[in-house]
Amino acid sequence: MESPLELLRRAIEEGDLPGARAAMDSFKRATHQTNQLAAEVLHELRQPLLGIKAYSQMMDESAQPGTPVALLLTQVERMEQIISDFTRIASDKPAPRERLTLAAPAQAAAKHFHLNPDVARISLEVDAAPDVEVLGNARLLEQLVLNLLNNARDALSGRGRIKLVVQRDNGVPTLMVADWGPGIPPDLRDRIFEPYVTGKARGSGLGLSVCKRIAQEHGATISLASPMALPDLPPPATVFRVTFAQSAPEAAPARKRLLVVDDEAIIRMVFKDLMGKECDVIEAQTAEEAIELLRVGPYDLIVTDKNLPGLSGLDLAQEARKADPNSRVIIMTGYPSLVTAQQALELGVIDYLLKPFDEIREVREKIRHALSAQPPARAPRAHSVRVDVYEDNPASARQITDALKMLGMEPNVLTEPTAVEGDPPAGVVVSWDFSPAHGKKAVELGRTLCRGAPFVVLAEHLTMDAALESLRGGAAACLPKLLSDVRALSRELNRALKLSTQG
Repeated sequence: MESPLELLRRAIEEGDLPGARAAMDSFKRATHQTNQLAAEVLHELRQPLLGIKAYSQMMDESAQPGTPVALLLTQVERMEQIISDFTRIASDKPAPRERLTLAAPAQAAAKHFHLNPDVARISLEVDAAPDVEVLGNARLLEQLVLNLLNNARDALSGRGRIKLVVQRDNGVPTLMVADWGPGIPPDLRDRIFEPYVTGKARGSGLGLSVCKRIAQEHGATISLASPMALPDLPPPATVFRVTFAQSAPEAAPARKRLLVVDDEAIIRMVFKDLMGKECDVIEAQTAEEAIELLRVGPYDLIVTDKNLPGLSGLDLAQEARKADPNSRVIIMTGYPSLVTAQQALELGVIDYLLKPFDEIREVREKIRHALSAQPPARAPRAHSVRVDVYEDNPASARQITDALKMLGMEPNVLTEPTAVEGDPPAGVVVSWDFSPAHGKKAVELGRTLCRGAPFVVLAEHLTMDAALESLRGGAAACLPKLLSDVRALSRELNRALKLSTQG
């Protein structure tokens, strides 16, 4: 017996218009019945799932994170959500969509991928630019990515490498999943997105067809891309690419501008290759050349070597701050020292990279974060003269109090990491050696409780680690306590907090 689709095709070939209309009506009825059957089956699956969920909750009512029962409940809830999504698809109801970063569902899919014990010997590399936005449904996009990752896992048969990439290709949001497996047989490449088509012993052949359906619902296209789509060597065997359309009402976001200053051509080339797809990379060999470029137009981030012929990178940071108080600078150096780290901190440098770079991907993440972050909002000039001092050493607290009183300030010593209610302070001084929040936690405490005012870190024994953590945390300065010289401490605090002796 011929199917409705075959009847329709034959009627069209024969020019039988009434027959074609009858076949089309039959085809619509059959499609509706198929969708209705799918919706009913999915609805019925909910009942045993509810039972599994209920008994799992009774097994461990506390459901502490990380326990096997809690993980089981998480997966049951995911199954419930998938059933809801596919019930909606079967009824042709559009999914709710919102503007979101594509990296979020990609990272979530990678996290769920790692929960499967089958991936223990698989290396998954995630390279997700944080500023690529699409209009979509986070759950469905997560399912799309997870299906692509699982497809790659099955192709590898237990061991190998997978790469997940989120980026912009010529301004267009793009997601790619690559694997270094055996590749897709040539006779299947044209049919790989059809239901039940698979070249693997395991798998139903539905994963990629579901991916295609989700992509279409988002106005995106999914395809097999060339192995050369990624710069990796050796190139991957298989690359799936999902290309999203830009939202028509919104203009494509302006590309960020990164200025790289180094007298070594190879270093400039590394940064151009590293960040060229995500932002405009402009090069300069000297600080003098960079200063001329700054006069032409602003840059979102400056990455500069410290030791340059002529003016140094620190000189450049100072000039950049004069031109634009909100300029953001990262210093690179192969000759780190506590003195230059402190100088960088006082100049408002946001990071301090050591050459040679141990991990270039970490460098890329630092640059991405710096490009996407907004400059911290500074509080308006405080009418208060209160400075909150977090120090639990009585001798140190007394010296800091005396130093601040010389500036006409009102020290408020706190021995616990608690916020002060009311108006924000004029500044915060926090001890690196503060017992309730020591070291890096002390820096985080100062950044959290200053409420936009400048904060200073004081260390009993000033080290490179303390200086760099303070710099990266946004402190105005990291100073030795200078307990033997209150006047010197007072001068340094005055300079760091930018206070006048009149308050």
